[in-house]
Amino acid sequence: MSGAVTLSRRLLLERPLTAPDGAGGFAQTWETLGAVWAEVVVRGGRETDGGTMSLAAAKYRITLRGAPVGAAQRPTPECRFREGERVFAIDAVTEKDEQGRYLVCHATEEVAS
Repeated sequence: MSGAVTLSRRLLLERPLTAPDGAGGFAQTWETLGAVWAEVVVRGGRETDGGTMSLAAAKYRITLRGAPVGAAQRPTPECRFREGERVFAIDAVTEKDEQGRYLVCHATEEVAS
């Protein structure tokens, strides 16, 4: 993965929060950690039978500026990116280069088809 990186897409980085639902269980909500500028590249896709509906899943490589491990702005696999109504679930995070200038997030977007 070399070459110039074009950070032209504004994404919101979100992390999950769980809170009591008042009925003895828990509900998951999402907290926005901030906006990041990223390069979003589609890597492939597939369609699967979801029972009552079909699901289309696309794989993406999302590159953004680096952040140290443990920093609030560093994505982790439980986080996700949001762009309007689109949601990109983060599967894995790696450094793009040895200096850690950029991070690469491998992500999946699923939509009903």
